[in-house]
Amino acid sequence: MNELVQLRIAPSGAAHITIARPERHNAMTQAMYESLLECIAECARNPQVRAIVFRGAGGKSFISGTDIAHFADFTRGEQGIAYEAFVEKVIDSVERIAVPTIAVIDGWAVGGGLALATACDFRLCTEGARFGAPIAKTLSNTLSSRNIARLQAALGVPRVKKMLLLAEYIDAAEALACGFVYAACAADQLGERANALAERLMALSGVTQAAVKETIRRIVIEQSLEDDDLVHAVYGSQAFRQGVAGFLKR
Repeated sequence: MNELVQLRIAPSGAAHITIARPERHNAMTQAMYESLLECIAECARNPQVRAIVFRGAGGKSFISGTDIAHFADFTRGEQGIAYEAFVEKVIDSVERIAVPTIAVIDGWAVGGGLALATACDFRLCTEGARFGAPIAKTLSNTLSSRNIARLQAALGVPRVKKMLLLAEYIDAAEALACGFVYAACAADQLGERANALAERLMALSGVTQAAVKETIRRIVIEQSLEDDDLVHAVYGSQAFRQGVAGFLKR
């Protein structure tokens, strides 16, 4: 693993993935993205992991997107296509995680960091957090259609246009009011709130959670209502049979 992307699995079953490059506001290099994919794969292989918590180190940023040095040699549109495909691979991997995911945002969630946070199931933030992708006044690049679809589903078209066309940020109060974040709190309470939310999620049916997560992903990204495989897996599961038997006993 890259030392800038750290994985810790707590005895509770909650995995904590930390982006630890605070001197660069947790900007991601390609090697860091690759390490993030390795961490996600390791969690998927571990049946003890029941939730994953993503956070950035340093108290200033969650993730500030891709390190701008990555684009220094870009001269052709094909390079942009390849880059967006790679970023989509990362964000798609986060979105496809079967267990519940939580983004813990202390400070700024910008660009690729905003996309990653949006791909998580829940977002907790500090009261001073800011969310945006000011590419219209910085790099003059764009986001992939899939990432815009994720933002649109989470924030609505008017806010997405405000963020991308006007390069404006959304503060914690607005993000909380529109439901984008689950809760906003003081920085010294953020870890405790994240752990409490993870505990609540891990106490519930992972079978139901995985099916609901994948159904939402298909609707938003693929615009597909195909779900026979998901329904089959849920109703054929031991968890469902145990749930019915337990309910009837009560």
